[in-house]
Amino acid sequence: MKARMMSTHRLHQSLAIRLFLLLSVLTLTACHHGEPWATKDISGLMPRLTFHLTEANRDRPVQATDYRGHILLVYFGYTHCPDVCPLTLGRMKSVLTNLGAQARQVEVLFVTVDPARDKLPLLKRYTEFFGPQVLGLRGDQSELRALTKRYRVTYGYDAPDTHGNYNVSHSSAVYVFDRQGAPRLIIRPQDSIAAITTDLKRLVTEKTPHSS
Repeated sequence: MKARMMSTHRLHQSLAIRLFLLLSVLTLTACHHGEPWATKDISGLMPRLTFHLTEANRDRPVQATDYRGHILLVYFGYTHCPDVCPLTLGRMKSVLTNLGAQARQVEVLFVTVDPARDKLPLLKRYTEFFGPQVLGLRGDQSELRALTKRYRVTYGYDAPDTHGNYNVSHSSAVYVFDRQGAPRLIIRPQDSIAAITTDLKRLVTEKTPHSS
């Protein structure tokens, strides 16, 4: 009888230990999965990346699926932008430098919101200045409106001066999509290069496809 009670006690101890270990593993997994991002997490808040545009760098019609398999940074701007656009693309260039060899798995898509002035040759020269991972995309106004509406991007044109020059107001955010085209992050002007680099490294090394 005493031996049976000791055996039952050991069984209960063994089950308790196994349960404790299982809960510990689940807790650690949940903590890792729910680890906050350094930039703005938008997972599940927007639709997958979809567009039909023209890529200036290789002078070809493209759609979003042509870039599947890469982490995509999508930014809306224009080549005549006096400050925000070159500053933002310069920051993305620094991030790509920080990524080292992993930068080959990332592409920056610069979508012009000024197709009237940003013809393909100009767009090509402009984006190439920031590196081979930066690609210029252009569409007509109907294609541009469809894309910007899909991701709640606003833009507008100021009145031209006497020489016909004008500024374009536009969003300063950079949208980050994973390898399957799912929206994951928004990079804001206040996000540091170190924070952006950390998040992109995490996305590049992400193993499980993210459903959204």
